[in-house]
Amino acid sequence: MADPRLVEVLEELVVGAVGMTTVALSEFTPAADLTLPQWRALLVVSRADEGVRVGAIGARIGTTLPSASRLVRRLERRGLVASERDETDRRGTVVRVTPAGHELFTSLVEYRRHLIAELLDGIPGPLPAGLVDDLERVGRAFARYA
Repeated sequence: MADPRLVEVLEELVVGAVGMTTVALSEFTPAADLTLPQWRALLVVSRADEGVRVGAIGARIGTTLPSASRLVRRLERRGLVASERDETDRRGTVVRVTPAGHELFTSLVEYRRHLIAELLDGIPGPLPAGLVDDLERVGRAFARYA
């Protein structure tokens, strides 16, 4: 059974990470006007080398297929993703990140990492040896929700 204190601390980290992402979106991308659901969709598409179906995007970000379709269309109008009929199943649509979407995604990740580094620089004293290795293991477990 997981240590309840550890669960509580990790939950606070998750909440803080979502808040930090929201701040990064508002500070870094005001011209793009990217919402948190749009960011999540862009993240899912950016991590799928062969593209991803609209239904899978909806499932990953917790929306219905019609909502995911509308979200993809908005990202497409901004030139961040491109969609085409799935060649293996003509009923489906596959979405891929565009060069502009990749650039925005990469830039935003770097900005968020900058915010994280600033936050860590403000913590007094050295962090425990082995912390990064331990957090890597936890991060791999969390990755199934990314």
